[in-house]
Amino acid sequence: MKPVIRQRRMWAGLLAALLMTLGLQTPTSAAGESGSPAAEAAEQVLTWTAGDGITAYTSAPATAVAGPATIVFENSAATGNTTGMPHTLTFVTSDPEFNNDVQLNILANPGDAQGGRHTAEVVLTPGRYFYHCTIPGHGEMQGILTVTEGGGEDTTAPEATAKVTGSQNDLGEYVGSASVSVEATDEGSGVDRIEYALGADEAWQPYTAPVVVDQVGTHTLRYRALDRAGNVSAERSVEFTVVAPPTDDTTTPETSATVDGEKNGDGDYIGMATVTVTASDTGSGVNGIEYALGADGAWQAYTGPVMVHQVGTHTVRYRATDKAGNTAAAKSVQFTVVAAPPQDTTPPTTGVTVGGVRNSDGAYVGDATVTVSADDGHGGSGVAGIEYSLDGGPYLAYAAPVVVDRAGRHTVAYRASDEAGNTSAPLTVSFTVVADGGVPAPDCPEYDERSTVIVGTVDSGVPNRVTDNRCRIGELIEDEKQWTSRALFLKHVKSVLDRLRSEGVIDKRERKAINQAAERSGVGTPGQTDGYRKILDGTEATFAKWEQVGGGSFALNPDGSITSGTTRGGLGMLWFPERAYGDFSLKLQWRDDAPGTGNANSGVFVRFPQIHDHPEEPRPEWAAIKYGHEVQVFDSPTGDMYKTGSVYGFDRVGLAGAGVTQKGTWNDYEIRVVDQHYSVYRNGTLINEFDNTGGQDFTPPRSDDPGTDGRRFASGYIGLQVHGTTDVVSYRDVRIKDL
Repeated sequence: MKPVIRQRRMWAGLLAALLMTLGLQTPTSAAGESGSPAAEAAEQVLTWTAGDGITAYTSAPATAVAGPATIVFENSAATGNTTGMPHTLTFVTSDPEFNNDVQLNILANPGDAQGGRHTAEVVLTPGRYFYHCTIPGHGEMQGILTVTEGGGEDTTAPEATAKVTGSQNDLGEYVGSASVSVEATDEGSGVDRIEYALGADEAWQPYTAPVVVDQVGTHTLRYRALDRAGNVSAERSVEFTVVAPPTDDTTTPETSATVDGEKNGDGDYIGMATVTVTASDTGSGVNGIEYALGADGAWQAYTGPVMVHQVGTHTVRYRATDKAGNTAAAKSVQFTVVAAPPQDTTPPTTGVTVGGVRNSDGAYVGDATVTVSADDGHGGSGVAGIEYSLDGGPYLAYAAPVVVDRAGRHTVAYRASDEAGNTSAPLTVSFTVVADGGVPAPDCPEYDERSTVIVGTVDSGVPNRVTDNRCRIGELIEDEKQWTSRALFLKHVKSVLDRLRSEGVIDKRERKAINQAAERSGVGTPGQTDGYRKILDGTEATFAKWEQVGGGSFALNPDGSITSGTTRGGLGMLWFPERAYGDFSLKLQWRDDAPGTGNANSGVFVRFPQIHDHPEEPRPEWAAIKYGHEVQVFDSPTGDMYKTGSVYGFDRVGLAGAGVTQKGTWNDYEIRVVDQHYSVYRNGTLINEFDNTGGQDFTPPRSDDPGTDGRRFASGYIGLQVHGTTDVVSYRDVRIKDL
């Protein structure tokens, strides 16, 4: 759903505050050429203004004179800002095309301490400065300030000259090659660059060194110059002729051609054929290649592969000439182009049936068999494969009907792809399986749907199959419980494995593998891995220990998970105020439940201080944003550059690491923090490592970052972000242990 205008304005204010905390600052002065503020206010005053718009500044200067200047940036009600919209005035210092000697970055909004009007003292040098607004979405607010030497605006174009050098014959022709040098002068703002083009129709390109022309023939080189004030000199040109050195070469070049493209069964090219011509000459060297389309087509210069799209039979003739003037006899290639068949853009249609014995409530007794079918229709490219996902798990290749025999409510998603690469939209079928006699869903000690049995962090490699009591093996091994000793935990594991061995669930080899994993896990070892404490286990009791601050909300679901944005939207946080953590391992599961095709935006806050100890912050949740770290949850391929696993504002990662799961699928997340080293795991795969040494990803970095040398605190609290009503995300099974 779309937020109302008021919500948009509130979000703009929140965004401004976030940007301020993550790198934007409001200076009262800015460094000049020497790196220090101007000693006193300059007589030259340059004023920028902004209002409600996000596509351009309301006003901005175009020119200035070199020397001290007072920069004024006003974004207030007086300049047309009626919504509280924040803007920045930022000078770019990373583009070599522009001056980079002024560090200026001002954030202004009508509600700040200066009422939206800010000033800075700078020293400008001749040249051009590029400025823009750095707030996301405001990228069109930009411009160029041209600075000239004192005495007025530079309106005079540079002077450019060219000189051709080389060995000449009696006719003034250049033998073998000619070298063209271009120079320019400008008494105003100075020469910015020189450009040239070889030929009447060629594009301009930067001149960096003398241009050497060794192709035989008459040539025209055009040139021009631009100064730092943007003035362009009149286009000029030089014309010259290059001839081959004296030679006794009488041998013509060797030529050949190839035809490439997709062929049908008859050898015809589908949609297009590409003709590539090559030539070689061991004497004076190849001077040029020509080609002609058809028997009567005119010869034209060959500069690259020739693409022929027109349906029909074609002949391409070709020849080459060397620098001694010898021209090879014309050769040709012939081929036929046929129209491409209509492109298959329609995905397959899918169907599903669920079979089994049903009771009076419609539930399947014992098991249910799910059969999926797909059809690509007449004229389609054909079904390439079918995939299915059970209860939000990863998509698996469908080869035979799927038998579901674990009691409980189940959902199977299914889709199909054709040979043209079209994939059908996932469809789902839901059903309930009950054990014989109507036995309810199993009451397992833990929840663990991973594919193999993992004890602590050690993978045994044994399939995590369903046991006779309908719990999975990993759900019976309580490695997340707070064990008082390692011996007690290993005794528990032995008891579970002995029972499973006697029931025939595991064999002797598998029993040994799981037992060895338990011994290596270190679970229960005092001072090393004392087990994880569940601080959100799906019960009202643990949920009540958390506190919601700021906007938004989380609600507890019947299955023990919590979901954001269910009762009210806005930016806020659910945090655990019982204690702060230093070095820790935090584990949880999250699921993207955003409506439609979008992706949820959320995150896990760590190591932030007691939020109520910072009354200076506009809202309490900003203490987590400003003083803690947010480990991002955001699977969208577009939008915010900080994807899942990123440390927001400090360290970006993409989505390639552990891969992106299907929306609606639970993801395992582990955040390990030791000293200032952060490790982020997704579904057991390390996707990010970050050493918090104070370097920020924002430009320029924020100057008020707390801690030693810009680093965050060495301990703090845990929180879960709610981003808005459309950023629906669910969390469950939140647990933590000290390291």
